[in-house]
Amino acid sequence: MEYLSDNHFQLLLAKEWLVKIDIEKSMPYLLKFYASAADLSCCLMITDTKTVWGEVLSSKLLARRWRDCNPSPSFVTESEEDEWREQILDLLTAAHSLGAIADLSFEVVQSKNADLAFELGHNEFKWRWETYIQGPKVSADVISKHLIMPLISASHLAFSSSDSVSELSEANLEKAVDKAGRAGRRTVDNHVKHAISRPRLATTMRRMSAVFNFLPDSPPIISKVEPPELHVPAIRPKSPLPTAAPPLSRSRRSVSPGPSTKASVARSPPRQFSQEPSRALAQAVDEDSATEEEEGDLQPARPQRTGRAARTSGSPRSPKRDSVVHSRQPSPGPVTLESAPLTVSEPISDTSPSPARPAKKSKRSRVSSSSEDDSEAERKRRLAQLKSGSSRGPKQPIKRGGKRF
Repeated sequence: MEYLSDNHFQLLLAKEWLVKIDIEKSMPYLLKFYASAADLSCCLMITDTKTVWGEVLSSKLLARRWRDCNPSPSFVTESEEDEWREQILDLLTAAHSLGAIADLSFEVVQSKNADLAFELGHNEFKWRWETYIQGPKVSADVISKHLIMPLISASHLAFSSSDSVSELSEANLEKAVDKAGRAGRRTVDNHVKHAISRPRLATTMRRMSAVFNFLPDSPPIISKVEPPELHVPAIRPKSPLPTAAPPLSRSRRSVSPGPSTKASVARSPPRQFSQEPSRALAQAVDEDSATEEEEGDLQPARPQRTGRAARTSGSPRSPKRDSVVHSRQPSPGPVTLESAPLTVSEPISDTSPSPARPAKKSKRSRVSSSSEDDSEAERKRRLAQLKSGSSRGPKQPIKRGGKRF
Protein backbone atom coordinates (compact mmCIF):
# COMPACT_ATOMS: atom_id res chain seq x y z
CA MET A 1 0.00 0.00 0.00
CA GLU A 2 1.24 3.46 -0.90
CA TYR A 3 -0.35 6.82 -0.11
CA LEU A 4 -0.69 9.76 -2.45
CA SER A 5 2.21 12.20 -2.28
CA ASP A 6 2.75 15.73 -3.51
CA ASN A 7 4.28 14.32 -6.65
CA HIS A 8 1.13 12.35 -7.39
CA PHE A 9 -1.07 15.41 -6.79
CA GLN A 10 1.11 17.38 -9.16
CA LEU A 11 0.71 14.73 -11.86
CA LEU A 12 -3.06 14.65 -11.37
CA LEU A 13 -3.36 18.41 -12.07
CA ALA A 14 -3.23 17.72 -15.81
CA LYS A 15 -6.04 15.16 -15.65
CA GLU A 16 -9.75 15.78 -16.09
CA TRP A 17 -12.41 15.29 -13.47
CA LEU A 18 -14.62 12.24 -13.87
CA VAL A 19 -18.03 11.95 -12.25
CA LYS A 20 -19.73 8.88 -10.79
CA ILE A 21 -22.85 8.69 -8.62
CA ASP A 22 -23.66 6.37 -5.76
CA ILE A 23 -27.26 5.46 -6.54
CA GLU A 24 -28.08 4.17 -3.07
CA LYS A 25 -27.08 7.39 -1.28
CA SER A 26 -27.49 9.78 -4.23
CA MET A 27 -23.94 11.00 -3.59
CA PRO A 28 -21.81 12.37 -6.49
CA TYR A 29 -18.10 11.61 -6.53
CA LEU A 30 -15.41 13.34 -8.55
CA LEU A 31 -12.30 11.30 -9.41
CA LYS A 32 -9.03 11.65 -11.31
CA PHE A 33 -6.84 8.86 -12.69
CA TYR A 34 -3.18 8.83 -13.73
CA ALA A 35 -1.10 5.95 -15.21
CA SER A 36 2.64 5.77 -15.80
CA ALA A 37 3.94 3.55 -18.64
CA ALA A 38 7.53 3.82 -17.38
CA ASP A 39 7.06 1.74 -14.22
CA LEU A 40 3.58 0.33 -14.97
CA SER A 41 1.99 2.09 -11.96
CA CYS A 42 -1.21 4.07 -11.54
CA CYS A 43 -2.98 6.23 -8.94
CA LEU A 44 -6.51 7.51 -8.31
CA MET A 45 -7.97 10.43 -6.34
CA ILE A 46 -11.67 10.69 -5.42
CA THR A 47 -13.58 13.34 -3.51
CA ASP A 48 -17.11 14.30 -2.53
CA THR A 49 -16.02 17.99 -2.47
CA LYS A 50 -15.47 17.71 1.30
CA THR A 51 -13.01 14.83 1.82
CA VAL A 52 -10.31 13.38 -0.39
CA TRP A 53 -9.38 9.69 -0.66
CA GLY A 54 -6.66 8.11 -2.83
CA GLU A 55 -4.69 4.99 -3.66
CA VAL A 56 -1.41 4.23 -5.47
CA LEU A 57 -0.78 0.86 -7.16
CA SER A 58 2.60 -0.39 -8.27
CA SER A 59 3.11 -2.94 -11.05
CA LYS A 60 2.91 -5.93 -8.66
CA LEU A 61 -0.15 -4.61 -6.85
CA LEU A 62 -1.83 -3.86 -10.17
CA ALA A 63 -1.41 -7.48 -11.35
CA ARG A 64 -2.51 -8.86 -7.98
CA ARG A 65 -5.67 -6.68 -7.91
CA TRP A 66 -6.63 -7.72 -11.43
CA ARG A 67 -6.25 -11.40 -10.63
CA ASP A 68 -8.42 -10.92 -7.52
CA CYS A 69 -11.24 -9.35 -9.55
CA ASN A 70 -10.99 -11.24 -12.87
CA PRO A 71 -9.78 -14.69 -14.03
CA SER A 72 -6.36 -14.39 -15.71
CA PRO A 73 -3.84 -16.85 -17.23
CA SER A 74 -0.49 -17.63 -15.68
CA PHE A 75 2.67 -16.83 -17.64
CA VAL A 76 5.92 -18.72 -17.61
CA THR A 77 8.34 -16.02 -18.71
CA GLU A 78 8.78 -12.55 -17.18
CA SER A 79 8.51 -10.76 -20.51
CA GLU A 80 5.08 -12.22 -21.11
CA GLU A 81 4.05 -11.04 -17.63
CA ASP A 82 5.28 -7.49 -18.31
CA GLU A 83 3.49 -7.38 -21.66
CA TRP A 84 0.26 -8.52 -20.04
CA ARG A 85 0.57 -5.85 -17.31
CA GLU A 86 1.01 -3.17 -19.98
CA GLN A 87 -2.21 -4.25 -21.64
CA ILE A 88 -4.08 -4.18 -18.33
CA LEU A 89 -2.79 -0.65 -17.62
CA ASP A 90 -3.90 0.56 -21.05
CA LEU A 91 -7.34 -0.91 -20.44
CA LEU A 92 -7.68 0.88 -17.09
CA THR A 93 -6.52 4.14 -18.64
CA ALA A 94 -9.19 3.85 -21.35
CA ALA A 95 -11.82 2.96 -18.78
CA HIS A 96 -11.01 6.08 -16.66
CA SER A 97 -11.71 8.51 -19.45
CA LEU A 98 -14.58 10.85 -20.29
CA GLY A 99 -15.81 8.62 -23.10
CA ALA A 100 -15.89 5.37 -21.14
CA ILE A 101 -16.61 6.35 -17.50
CA ALA A 102 -20.28 6.83 -18.18
CA ASP A 103 -20.65 3.19 -19.36
CA LEU A 104 -19.10 1.73 -16.20
CA SER A 105 -21.12 0.83 -13.17
CA PHE A 106 -20.25 2.33 -9.79
CA GLU A 107 -20.88 0.71 -6.43
CA VAL A 108 -19.48 1.44 -2.98
CA VAL A 109 -18.54 -1.84 -1.24
CA GLN A 110 -17.39 -2.86 2.23
CA SER A 111 -13.73 -3.34 2.94
CA LYS A 112 -11.78 -4.48 6.00
CA ASN A 113 -8.79 -2.28 5.27
CA ALA A 114 -9.82 0.64 3.04
CA ASP A 115 -11.61 3.82 4.13
CA LEU A 116 -13.60 3.99 0.92
CA ALA A 117 -13.83 1.02 -1.46
CA PHE A 118 -15.84 0.98 -4.70
CA GLU A 119 -16.08 -1.22 -7.79
CA LEU A 120 -16.25 -0.25 -11.44
CA GLY A 121 -18.00 -2.87 -13.60
CA HIS A 122 -18.16 -3.64 -17.28
CA ASN A 123 -19.55 -6.53 -19.30
CA GLU A 124 -16.08 -8.02 -19.81
CA PHE A 125 -14.19 -7.08 -16.62
CA LYS A 126 -14.47 -5.71 -13.09
CA TRP A 127 -12.18 -3.43 -11.14
CA ARG A 128 -11.96 -2.41 -7.46
CA TRP A 129 -10.34 0.56 -5.81
CA GLU A 130 -9.49 0.56 -2.07
CA THR A 131 -8.73 4.17 -1.19
CA TYR A 132 -7.51 5.74 2.05
CA ILE A 133 -8.51 9.09 3.45
CA GLN A 134 -6.21 12.09 3.26
CA GLY A 135 -5.77 14.58 6.07
CA PRO A 136 -8.01 17.67 6.35
CA LYS A 137 -5.18 20.01 5.42
CA VAL A 138 -4.29 17.97 2.35
CA SER A 139 -7.94 17.66 1.37
CA ALA A 140 -8.52 21.42 1.58
CA ASP A 141 -5.40 22.16 -0.46
CA VAL A 142 -6.29 19.59 -3.13
CA ILE A 143 -9.89 20.80 -3.46
CA SER A 144 -8.73 24.41 -3.77
CA LYS A 145 -6.11 23.72 -6.44
CA HIS A 146 -7.93 21.06 -8.44
CA LEU A 147 -11.54 22.27 -8.24
CA ILE A 148 -12.31 25.70 -6.73
CA MET A 149 -9.74 27.88 -8.48
CA PRO A 150 -10.34 26.33 -11.94
CA LEU A 151 -14.09 26.80 -11.55
CA ILE A 152 -13.65 30.48 -10.59
CA SER A 153 -11.38 31.09 -13.56
CA ALA A 154 -13.72 29.31 -15.99
CA SER A 155 -16.69 31.31 -14.68
CA HIS A 156 -14.74 34.53 -15.07
CA LEU A 157 -13.89 33.61 -18.63
CA ALA A 158 -17.49 32.72 -19.43
CA PHE A 159 -18.94 35.96 -18.06
CA SER A 160 -16.22 38.36 -19.20
CA SER A 161 -15.87 37.38 -22.90
CA SER A 162 -18.04 39.17 -25.42
CA ASP A 163 -18.72 35.98 -27.36
CA SER A 164 -20.39 32.98 -25.84
CA VAL A 165 -17.95 30.32 -24.70
CA SER A 166 -20.11 27.58 -26.13
CA GLU A 167 -19.96 29.15 -29.57
CA LEU A 168 -16.17 29.51 -29.66
CA SER A 169 -14.10 26.99 -31.52
CA GLU A 170 -11.72 24.73 -29.68
CA ALA A 171 -8.67 26.62 -30.90
CA ASN A 172 -10.10 30.03 -29.96
CA LEU A 173 -11.28 28.73 -26.63
CA GLU A 174 -7.83 27.34 -25.88
CA LYS A 175 -6.28 30.73 -26.61
CA ALA A 176 -8.79 32.48 -24.34
CA VAL A 177 -8.22 29.97 -21.55
CA ASP A 178 -4.44 30.25 -21.81
CA LYS A 179 -4.60 34.04 -21.70
CA ALA A 180 -6.89 34.09 -18.67
CA GLY A 181 -4.83 31.41 -16.93
CA ARG A 182 -1.53 33.25 -17.41
CA ALA A 183 -3.04 36.49 -16.14
CA GLY A 184 -4.52 34.74 -13.12
CA ARG A 185 -1.28 32.88 -12.41
CA ARG A 186 0.73 36.12 -12.15
CA THR A 187 -1.66 37.81 -9.69
CA VAL A 188 -3.99 35.32 -8.10
CA ASP A 189 -5.52 37.89 -5.74
CA ASN A 190 -6.51 40.30 -8.51
CA HIS A 191 -7.70 37.44 -10.66
CA VAL A 192 -10.11 36.19 -8.00
CA LYS A 193 -11.18 39.75 -7.20
CA HIS A 194 -12.05 40.60 -10.82
CA ALA A 195 -13.81 37.26 -11.28
CA ILE A 196 -16.02 37.35 -8.18
CA SER A 197 -16.60 41.12 -8.06
CA ARG A 198 -18.38 41.20 -11.43
CA PRO A 199 -22.04 41.90 -10.60
CA ARG A 200 -23.38 39.48 -13.17
CA LEU A 201 -21.21 36.56 -12.02
CA ALA A 202 -21.55 37.34 -8.30
CA THR A 203 -25.33 37.58 -8.41
CA THR A 204 -25.53 34.47 -10.61
CA MET A 205 -23.56 32.47 -8.06
CA ARG A 206 -25.74 33.94 -5.31
CA ARG A 207 -28.94 32.89 -6.99
CA MET A 208 -27.48 29.46 -7.78
CA SER A 209 -26.55 28.95 -4.13
CA ALA A 210 -30.02 29.99 -2.98
CA VAL A 211 -31.78 27.68 -5.42
CA PHE A 212 -29.41 24.79 -4.74
CA ASN A 213 -29.93 25.02 -0.95
CA PHE A 214 -33.75 25.36 -1.08
CA LEU A 215 -34.02 28.99 0.04
CA PRO A 216 -37.58 30.33 -0.27
CA ASP A 217 -36.72 33.71 -1.85
CA SER A 218 -34.14 33.61 -4.60
CA PRO A 219 -32.24 36.91 -5.05
CA PRO A 220 -32.27 38.51 -8.49
CA ILE A 221 -29.40 38.67 -10.96
CA ILE A 222 -28.02 42.21 -11.45
CA SER A 223 -25.74 43.37 -14.25
CA LYS A 224 -24.94 46.88 -12.93
CA VAL A 225 -24.72 48.26 -9.40
CA GLU A 226 -24.33 51.81 -8.10
CA PRO A 227 -22.15 52.52 -5.06
CA PRO A 228 -24.23 53.84 -2.14
CA GLU A 229 -23.36 56.93 -0.13
CA LEU A 230 -21.78 56.11 3.20
CA HIS A 231 -22.41 58.58 6.05
CA VAL A 232 -21.86 58.06 9.75
CA PRO A 233 -25.16 58.80 11.56
CA ALA A 234 -24.94 61.75 13.97
CA ILE A 235 -26.97 60.40 16.88
CA ARG A 236 -26.97 62.41 20.10
CA PRO A 237 -28.20 61.08 23.45
CA LYS A 238 -31.50 62.52 24.69
CA SER A 239 -30.24 63.15 28.22
CA PRO A 240 -26.70 64.46 28.77
CA LEU A 241 -24.36 61.97 30.30
CA PRO A 242 -23.01 62.85 33.78
CA THR A 243 -19.51 64.20 33.56
CA ALA A 244 -17.00 63.11 36.12
CA ALA A 245 -15.33 65.79 38.27
CA PRO A 246 -11.76 66.58 37.20
CA PRO A 247 -9.15 65.12 39.52
CA LEU A 248 -7.48 67.54 41.90
CA SER A 249 -3.83 68.35 41.40
CA ARG A 250 -1.26 67.16 43.92
CA SER A 251 -0.61 70.65 45.30
CA ARG A 252 -4.33 71.32 45.71
CA ARG A 253 -4.90 68.02 47.47
CA SER A 254 -2.09 68.75 49.92
CA VAL A 255 -3.38 72.25 50.78
CA SER A 256 -7.10 71.69 51.01
CA PRO A 257 -8.14 70.05 54.32
CA GLY A 258 -10.15 66.87 54.22
CA PRO A 259 -13.45 66.26 55.96
CA SER A 260 -11.74 64.78 59.01
CA THR A 261 -9.46 67.85 59.33
CA LYS A 262 -12.45 70.20 59.02
CA ALA A 263 -14.32 68.28 61.70
CA SER A 264 -11.35 68.40 64.08
CA VAL A 265 -10.98 72.14 63.47
CA ALA A 266 -14.69 72.67 64.15
CA ARG A 267 -14.51 70.66 67.42
CA SER A 268 -11.39 72.41 68.73
CA PRO A 269 -12.07 75.57 70.81
CA PRO A 270 -10.84 78.95 69.59
CA ARG A 271 -7.37 80.07 70.55
CA GLN A 272 -8.59 83.08 72.52
CA PHE A 273 -10.61 80.82 74.86
CA SER A 274 -7.40 79.42 76.34
CA GLN A 275 -6.32 82.89 77.42
CA GLU A 276 -9.23 83.31 79.88
CA PRO A 277 -7.93 80.82 82.48
CA SER A 278 -4.50 82.43 82.36
CA ARG A 279 -6.06 85.83 83.05
CA ALA A 280 -8.05 84.41 85.92
CA LEU A 281 -4.95 82.77 87.35
CA ALA A 282 -3.03 86.02 86.98
CA GLN A 283 -5.77 87.82 88.99
CA ALA A 284 -5.64 85.13 91.64
CA VAL A 285 -1.86 85.48 91.85
CA ASP A 286 -2.22 89.22 92.32
CA GLU A 287 -4.78 88.73 95.09
CA ASP A 288 -2.69 86.08 96.81
CA SER A 289 0.42 88.19 96.58
CA ALA A 290 -1.49 91.10 98.10
CA THR A 291 -2.75 88.99 100.97
CA GLU A 292 0.70 87.54 101.54
CA GLU A 293 2.15 91.03 101.88
CA GLU A 294 -0.50 91.98 104.41
CA GLU A 295 0.07 88.78 106.35
CA GLY A 296 3.80 89.40 106.33
CA ASP A 297 3.24 92.75 107.97
CA LEU A 298 1.12 91.29 110.73
CA GLN A 299 2.99 88.04 111.51
CA PRO A 300 6.68 87.20 111.76
CA ALA A 301 8.38 85.58 108.79
CA ARG A 302 8.27 81.84 108.59
CA PRO A 303 11.07 79.64 107.37
CA GLN A 304 10.75 78.60 103.75
CA ARG A 305 9.93 75.00 102.91
CA THR A 306 10.57 73.24 99.70
CA GLY A 307 9.52 70.02 98.11
CA ARG A 308 6.93 67.75 99.70
CA ALA A 309 7.10 69.52 103.08
CA ALA A 310 5.83 72.75 101.55
CA ARG A 311 2.89 70.95 100.01
CA THR A 312 1.99 69.02 103.17
CA SER A 313 2.31 72.01 105.51
CA GLY A 314 -0.44 73.95 103.86
CA SER A 315 -4.14 73.67 104.49
CA PRO A 316 -5.76 70.35 103.41
CA ARG A 317 -6.88 70.17 99.81
CA SER A 318 -9.66 68.27 98.27
CA PRO A 319 -8.63 64.97 96.58
CA LYS A 320 -10.27 66.06 93.35
CA ARG A 321 -8.18 69.22 93.11
CA ASP A 322 -4.97 67.36 93.96
CA SER A 323 -5.56 64.84 91.19
CA VAL A 324 -6.17 67.61 88.72
CA VAL A 325 -3.04 69.48 89.74
CA HIS A 326 -0.81 66.42 89.56
CA SER A 327 -2.22 65.41 86.17
CA ARG A 328 -1.56 68.83 84.72
CA GLN A 329 1.89 69.34 86.23
CA PRO A 330 4.50 68.31 83.64
CA SER A 331 7.50 68.09 86.02
CA PRO A 332 8.09 68.47 89.76
CA GLY A 333 10.64 71.28 89.26
CA PRO A 334 9.89 74.88 90.25
CA VAL A 335 8.05 77.07 87.81
CA THR A 336 8.32 80.85 87.89
CA LEU A 337 6.22 83.45 86.15
CA GLU A 338 9.27 84.99 84.46
CA SER A 339 10.65 81.73 82.97
CA ALA A 340 7.42 79.95 82.01
CA PRO A 341 4.23 81.90 81.27
CA LEU A 342 0.96 80.47 82.48
CA THR A 343 -0.91 78.67 79.69
CA VAL A 344 -3.58 76.02 79.58
CA SER A 345 -2.59 73.15 77.27
CA GLU A 346 -6.00 71.50 77.15
CA PRO A 347 -9.36 73.10 76.48
CA ILE A 348 -11.70 73.68 79.38
CA SER A 349 -14.60 71.26 79.35
CA ASP A 350 -18.18 72.42 79.49
CA THR A 351 -18.70 70.96 82.99
CA SER A 352 -15.88 73.00 84.63
CA PRO A 353 -16.89 76.26 86.35
CA SER A 354 -16.38 79.65 84.76
CA PRO A 355 -12.65 80.49 84.80
CA ALA A 356 -12.90 84.27 85.12
CA ARG A 357 -14.89 86.61 87.33
CA PRO A 358 -14.29 90.29 86.72
CA ALA A 359 -15.71 91.32 90.13
CA LYS A 360 -12.52 90.30 91.95
CA LYS A 361 -10.78 93.64 91.44
CA SER A 362 -13.38 95.44 93.51
CA LYS A 363 -12.92 92.91 96.28
CA ARG A 364 -9.18 93.40 96.14
CA SER A 365 -9.64 97.11 96.57
CA ARG A 366 -11.88 96.49 99.56
CA VAL A 367 -9.37 94.15 101.10
CA SER A 368 -6.55 96.62 100.68
CA SER A 369 -8.66 99.47 102.18
CA SER A 370 -9.97 97.54 105.18
CA SER A 371 -8.55 97.82 108.68
CA GLU A 372 -5.73 95.71 110.01
CA ASP A 373 -8.08 93.87 112.39
CA ASP A 374 -10.42 92.60 109.73
CA SER A 375 -7.71 91.91 107.12
CA GLU A 376 -6.53 88.65 108.67
CA ALA A 377 -10.05 87.17 108.83
CA GLU A 378 -10.84 88.30 105.32
CA ARG A 379 -7.55 86.90 104.07
CA LYS A 380 -8.20 83.48 105.61
CA ARG A 381 -11.70 83.33 104.18
CA ARG A 382 -10.50 84.16 100.65
CA LEU A 383 -7.53 81.84 100.94
CA ALA A 384 -9.88 78.99 101.86
CA GLN A 385 -12.05 79.74 98.87
CA LEU A 386 -9.01 79.67 96.59
CA LYS A 387 -7.82 76.35 97.99
CA SER A 388 -11.26 74.73 97.83
CA GLY A 389 -11.59 75.76 94.10
CA SER A 390 -15.27 76.76 94.44
CA SER A 391 -14.93 79.99 92.46
CA ARG A 392 -12.19 79.08 90.00
CA GLY A 393 -11.03 76.12 87.95
CA PRO A 394 -7.93 74.06 88.68
CA LYS A 395 -4.62 75.93 88.74
CA GLN A 396 -1.03 74.97 88.38
CA PRO A 397 1.29 75.49 91.31
CA ILE A 398 2.69 79.04 91.34
CA LYS A 399 5.67 80.37 93.17
CA ARG A 400 4.84 83.34 95.42
CA GLY A 401 7.99 84.91 96.57
CA GLY A 402 9.99 82.21 98.31
CA LYS A 403 7.11 79.76 98.97
CA ARG A 404 5.81 76.86 96.86
CA PHE A 405 2.89 74.58 97.13
